[in-house]
Amino acid sequence: MIVDVRIYTCVPNRLADFVKLYEEEAWPLQKKYLENCLGWYTTVEGSLNTVVHLWGYADQGDRERRRNAMAADPAWGAYLKKAAELGVLQKMENRITKPTAFFEAFQKAK
Repeated sequence: MIVDVRIYTCVPNRLADFVKLYEEEAWPLQKKYLENCLGWYTTVEGSLNTVVHLWGYADQGDRERRRNAMAADPAWGAYLKKAAELGVLQKMENRITKPTAFFEAFQKAK
């Protein structure tokens, strides 16, 4: 499994606006196409105005197929347009990570 770690930094005092738009328009699409959300969080300490969400995939090919299918949905394009018009995001990052062997062994042993 790989994990896509996505980190979005919002304009100060606009985090709630982004979360509301995301919940209403992006969340249903991402659940439909990406399916395996491992977590969706906002920070309470450290770098504030930040959203972190994690998505699990079997491998990079699985990730690409799912994200491409979502990108082809006109509703996803409409969401991206609204998010851009809202003007709440300062920075977007994503990281593809994979578990270490010892962590996979730990998970299997549970």
